[in-house]
Formats: sequence, structure tokens, C-alpha cells
Amino acid sequence: MHLSVFLYGLRLDFTACLTAALLFVQDFRAHHHLDAVHVIPGDTTGLRRLPCERLYVER
Repeated sequence: MHLSVFLYGLRLDFTACLTAALLFVQDFRAHHHLDAVHVIPGDTTGLRRLPCERLYVER
């Protein structure tokens, strides 16, 4: 999944597995603006993995 995160005026793009992406979006929206993270369909080639992605999967 392609995650686009807007944080303090910066746009950060990451890739993550479906489970981690869904949990990250839920957690991020609970603690930041509702529209600060988006899931973008399409190719994720060249994107970095979501930092600490494993923490969202191992909850």
C-alpha cells in the first residue's frame, strides 16, 4: 500500500503491507488531523518501507 503522510508541511511517501497500513492510518488519524494521511492506489516501486512497520503488524 502507498501511504502519503502530511506532517508539519512535509509530504512523506511510504509503502507498507495492508495490515500495517490500515493500523497506521487508524492510529495516525486518532492522534493527528483526519486528512493528514492517505492511501494512494498504484505502484509502490521505489518507496521506502514505513518506519517501524513491524510494530503495527505485531500489535
